[in-house]
Amino acid sequence: QVQLVESGGGLVQPGGSLRLSCAASGFTFDTYAMSWYRQAPGKERERVARISSAGGSTNYADSVKGRFTISRDNAKNTVYLQMKSLKPEDTAVYYCNAVGWSAVYWGQGTQVTVSS
Repeated sequence: QVQLVESGGGLVQPGGSLRLSCAASGFTFDTYAMSWYRQAPGKERERVARISSAGGSTNYADSVKGRFTISRDNAKNTVYLQMKSLKPEDTAVYYCNAVGWSAVYWGQGTQVTVSS
């Protein structure tokens, strides 16, 4: 059974930091590219960061470049999103995504709220 379980979301003040984690199981993690997406109320889901299967390549949305860092630990089947200098516009549900040769998986999401 495939599972992607996100954790680490919560309420944080503007300028603060959070680290999201996504624990994967049920598939060969180190053969899948992993991404973090987010969806704010009334907006489309957007990809904020992607990391290649071996971790050697990363991509970021312009809106988070220099503030967010995606990483992965293939020994722990986990992908992370370190978020710094958070802004109110970063408020959204954050989803973990796995893409392989023939399958795409999604997590259930974790809420991140940036507010004073």
